Amino acid sequence: MRYTENAKIVAESKKKVDKAFRDYFKRIEKSSQIKVPAKELSYDAFFQNKMLIIYAIRAGFSYHLFSLIKEITPFSESDWAEYLNLSIKTLQRHKQEENYHFKPIHTEKIIELAEVTKFGEVVFDSLEQFYAWLSTPSYALGNLKPSELLKDSYGKELVMAELNRIEHGIFA
Repeated sequence: MRYTENAKIVAESKKKVDKAFRDYFKRIEKSSQIKVPAKELSYDAFFQNKMLIIYAIRAGFSYHLFSLIKEITPFSESDWAEYLNLSIKTLQRHKQEENYHFKPIHTEKIIELAEVTKFGEVVFDSLEQFYAWLSTPSYALGNLKPSELLKDSYGKELVMAELNRIEHGIFA
């Protein structure tokens, strides 16, 4: 796990992600019969529309979009490789491939990790506190670090449930 909180850099990165999402869904809209409100679409709004998430998973994220998301999450390249069940060399090779799109299973995992990061930022009001929480063993999570549970969907759901309890002031 890596941590670098610089509000200006994070804000700039989020603007880039918002633009990349709008561009991404414009391309999806052209190649399918769905209508995407691309002008209003943002990274944050994306998580509110489950149908858009389904379309994104099926279309696959481009490496460019993934790299922008990677910038605003606390995960290092080796963390991402582990979560996506890919080698670091494979990730680096995909970076070199023009117009590379991840398979649906990898796109789904990218979305899950982005969703956890987004919710964690809301719950903790500070990226620094959220990142510290991810790296600290939690009694409520079987004394595992929340980041260790993010390797699979069931673990991700446990982490999201714990974040929800924290948000509502219910501590184990």
